Amino acid sequence: QVQLVESGGGLVQAGDSLRLSCAASGRTFSSYAMGWFRQAPGREREFVAAISWSDGVRWYADSVKGRFTISRDNAKNTVYLQMNSLKPEDTAVYYCGAGPRNWRIVTMAREYDYWGQGTQVTVSS
Repeated sequence: QVQLVESGGGLVQAGDSLRLSCAASGRTFSSYAMGWFRQAPGREREFVAAISWSDGVRWYADSVKGRFTISRDNAKNTVYLQMNSLKPEDTAVYYCGAGPRNWRIVTMAREYDYWGQGTQVTVSS
């Protein structure tokens, strides 16, 4: 089992920044990577970014490249998502996930076995 707890969401204006955190506990070594996804009302959960535990390789959705940065602190079992230049279209509930077994599937929500409770990010124009 893996437990994930997100924090750091909030209400900001367009152009502002936020940093999300995801604290992991349990059998985190069973997951090749950790990922961030988001879900807006009426839409499917979509991939945002992912990072491998072992070598720090990163993946990003095209919509956030150059604005968001994912990082990890292995000693703290924590993954971060630094979000800069936020836009109203970034508004969503952001979820941290664990579970993909290899790099080929890190962008697929269905390959994640564990999810946090989610944290709301709202960007006003």
